[in-house]
Amino acid sequence: MKKNLLIISSDITGHGHKSITESLCERVPSQEVNIIVVDGFSLGKRLLLKIGQSYGPLTRNSESLWKMIWKLSALKPHLVDHFVESLIRDNFLQLLEEVKPDIILSVHPNFNGSILNILEKQNIKIPFFTLIADLVNIFPLWADKRANYIISPTFEAQNKCIEFGIPDEKIKVSGFPVRARFFPASPNQRRFYQPGEPLTCLIMSGGEGVGNMKKIAESLLLHFDCNVKIVAGKNAKLKTKLEMSLKARYGDRVEVYGYIQNIQDLMLASDIAFTRGSPNVMFEAIATNTPLIITGALPGQEEHNPIFAEKFNLGVVCKDPKEIKYTLTNLLENNGQKLNEMIISQRDFINSNAAEDILHFILNVGEAYHENVMGKLS
Repeated sequence: MKKNLLIISSDITGHGHKSITESLCERVPSQEVNIIVVDGFSLGKRLLLKIGQSYGPLTRNSESLWKMIWKLSALKPHLVDHFVESLIRDNFLQLLEEVKPDIILSVHPNFNGSILNILEKQNIKIPFFTLIADLVNIFPLWADKRANYIISPTFEAQNKCIEFGIPDEKIKVSGFPVRARFFPASPNQRRFYQPGEPLTCLIMSGGEGVGNMKKIAESLLLHFDCNVKIVAGKNAKLKTKLEMSLKARYGDRVEVYGYIQNIQDLMLASDIAFTRGSPNVMFEAIATNTPLIITGALPGQEEHNPIFAEKFNLGVVCKDPKEIKYTLTNLLENNGQKLNEMIISQRDFINSNAAEDILHFILNVGEAYHENVMGKLS
C-alpha cells in the first residue's frame, strides 16, 4: 500500500528549500509513495505570509538587520515555535485530515518545533523528520529532540545538532540533495583548464540576487580574456542596472539574466562561478563540477559556508572585489594547477545519490515505525 509523505517546504524564502524538495520528488519510487508538498507559510495567516515574503527584500537591502533578527530568534527558539504554532495550527490540522500523511518531512526550520508542538498536544502519532538545509552554522530551530530523525547534509551540521542536545543516534548524515539535472551526463565531463583559452565566468548570488556583481564583473572584464554571464535572480532592478552599466562598455562580452530555470546549463558552460555562500547554489555548482570563488555570505546561517568550501577545496573565498584579479590569477598559475585540483576535489566530494538516499531512509524508517505500531495494536 502506498504511503503518503507530506513535505513542509517554502517557495518564498529564497529558492533553496524548494530546490531540495524538488530533488526528493524527482527520485520518488511512484509505486511506494505519494508526495504532497505544502508551503509552510501558506498554512499561516496573512501575517506569516508577510514574514516569509520579507526575506528577499530584507536579505537584499539590509544584511545587518537580517543578522540581528537571526541572532535574536536563535536566543529564544521556543518563542518562535509557539508563535508559528499559533498561526498554522488550524490549517495544519485541516491539512492532516485531508492528506492523512503516514510520514511528515520538514525542510524549513520555522516549521519543525511548531508542528511537533501541534502533534504532541493533539496526541497525533506520525513519524516526523527534519532535513537541514544549511551546512555549518545551523539555526537552533533545526534541532528538536522530538523529531524521529534529523537528516544532516554535513558532519559539521551534525556536530552543531549534538551541541544543541540532539542524541547522535537521532542524526543521519546524508550529503546535500541536488536536483538530477545539475549532474553532468559523464562524471568527467568537465574539462581541465588549458592555458591560453578564454574563460567563461558565471556570476550569481542565489535566487534573491544580492552581492556586488558589477564590481566583480568589471574586474574580470578588465584583467582577463573572458566572457561574463551574470544572473540577477528575482532582483529585476539589479538586472536593469547591470545591463545599463555593463552592456554599453563591454557589449557581447557580457550577458545579464534574471530569474531562470536552466541555471545548470550556464554552470556547465562556465569555467568558473562566482557566488555567495548559499548552500544550495554552492552544491549545485559542485554537482556541475564548476570551480567556485565565493564572494560573501549572509550573516547567520551562511557565514561559515565559505570556510567549509575552502576546507574541502571546493572553492576559494574572495570577499573584496578588488582582490578578484589576484585570486583568479593565483588559480590559473602553473597551467591552472589549483583550478584543476579543485575540479578533482569536487568530483570526489559530491554525493550524487544524496536525494535518493534520504528518500529511502525516510521511507524505511517510516515503514518500520508503522509496522511497530501495528504490531503493538495486534
